[in-house]
Amino acid sequence: MGKYLVMIYDDEAKWAADDGSVMEQNHKNHQAFAEANGSALRGGGQLDGSETATSIRSDGNGGYVVTDGTFAETKEVMGGYYIIEAADLDEALAIAKQVPSPMGGVEVRPLVNGG
Repeated sequence: MGKYLVMIYDDEAKWAADDGSVMEQNHKNHQAFAEANGSALRGGGQLDGSETATSIRSDGNGGYVVTDGTFAETKEVMGGYYIIEAADLDEALAIAKQVPSPMGGVEVRPLVNGG
């Protein structure tokens, strides 16, 4: 068994345009996903908006540069995540395909040494 991080990426502009109905259904879909895959889930959470992010980069001289915002400037930002345990990547992908992501998609990465 290995552990995998399933990162949920969303387009925040689409969420901002939602009248709340997609958000409500998405919440229900995540509850259903968690109930259906509870034995594989090891953690997860929803992240606050990208405007609340703070990025830290090395300045190359032993110090750091701290800036407001996400690490990468992209249209879609990480909005939440799950940590799942699966027998292999194929099983992890099968579980990840069930993660609700109506405004974007998901990315799956194995944790080094099984997490």
